[in-house]
Amino acid sequence: MLNANEILETIKMIDEENLDVRTITMGISLIDCADSDIDRSCEKIYKKVKRLAGNLVSVGCDIEKEYGIPIINKRISVTPIAILLGVSGGDPVKYALTLQKCAEELDVNFIGGYSALVQKGFSAGDRELIESIPRALSMTDRVCASVNVGSTKAGINMDAVKMLGEKIKEAAELTKDNNCIGAAKLVVFCNAPEDNPFMAGAFHGVGEADCVINVGVSGPGVVRSALKKAPKDLPMNELADIIKKTAFKITRMGQLVGSEASKRLNVPFGIVDLSLAPTPAVGDSVAYILEEMGLSNCGVPGTTACLAMLNDAVKKGGVMASSSVGGLSGAFIPVSEDAGMIKAARNQSLTIEKLEAMTAVCSVGLDMIVIPGETSAATISGIIADEMAIGMVNSKTTAVRLIPAIGKQSGEELVFGGLLGSGPIMKVNEGDCSIMINRGGKIPSPMQSLKN
Repeated sequence: MLNANEILETIKMIDEENLDVRTITMGISLIDCADSDIDRSCEKIYKKVKRLAGNLVSVGCDIEKEYGIPIINKRISVTPIAILLGVSGGDPVKYALTLQKCAEELDVNFIGGYSALVQKGFSAGDRELIESIPRALSMTDRVCASVNVGSTKAGINMDAVKMLGEKIKEAAELTKDNNCIGAAKLVVFCNAPEDNPFMAGAFHGVGEADCVINVGVSGPGVVRSALKKAPKDLPMNELADIIKKTAFKITRMGQLVGSEASKRLNVPFGIVDLSLAPTPAVGDSVAYILEEMGLSNCGVPGTTACLAMLNDAVKKGGVMASSSVGGLSGAFIPVSEDAGMIKAARNQSLTIEKLEAMTAVCSVGLDMIVIPGETSAATISGIIADEMAIGMVNSKTTAVRLIPAIGKQSGEELVFGGLLGSGPIMKVNEGDCSIMINRGGKIPSPMQSLKN
């Protein structure tokens, strides 16, 4: 039970420090919607998603009003569509248009799962779905795509890495009149979790129940505020304790919202993902947390160490507050969505190379980074391969979400608006890696995979 002081403290966090439930995401299995006829399969998907998620938005709004807790997004994730495509064949974009129709009629912000899992190779439907991603994302505005190309157990599928470099560039080209938004809805993963509620990488894993509710909580402003009150000579381990206690309080709020949504929707509660996901709002920034620890700017020496401590302390605090912590849980560092990261990128204290080092210790990876439109597909694939290698060797989730800004150069900006913010176009090392990328094949799994 919450006592009066905890309630007042939570109200202060919401009113003054940007605490929110970033998303409630309903995960829906579409395995029983597979059909040899793609039109029948799409009809089954439409009926099932509408039936199960019909009250998702209204229940979220009711909880928001009753408890005074902002719930920013209501979303849906589904079984990777490539699995259904392997049964039905046909034009994969039909599935994307069905998902778009569901999202529009249910008024959810995004629906994720236009996805393929190809870490160990391609099965029926995988190549066709990946080829269709740019077209699908250009024809929809609420559908998100993801492809898992590597894992610690399987290694890295370099044929898929090559394809995704080309598809990211193509997705940006097809949506160049809309700020290249297609590329912002496509994530490439290593070790993708099956219960992630955050877009654009959410999909409903094949090991999940038929339908679950997952909650993503975010509060970088709350953590920053707690650290701001600490003396400047406080030892780092004591700063870690402050972060753990703060993460504990944030997670309890997520647990409350998830349990209440589960009960009202009559759907099992899945996980709370405690991820410090920033927004462009002033103060709601992971970079500012790191600077509060004693850095002049995010990106200077010491940044990776501070981020490692932050990520670890967030996870430790979360698992004490809930037995259902999952998803990604930690600190996100999306450049365009974080006011502090944007500032650091503008003054060039933060580079792509430094971001890559930081991804070795944070929740996800190279996220929402805008690069020059002339960047080659091979260079994009090389960046993906490097990031996948970090995830594979360190047995953690890593991801890449790059947006080639067609027609723009480094130093300019691409403005998305809303939660996606604006991105300074970051310089990319354009040294040629095309021979390596064109080799294709597979990078074998590391020794860490032999744990049986």
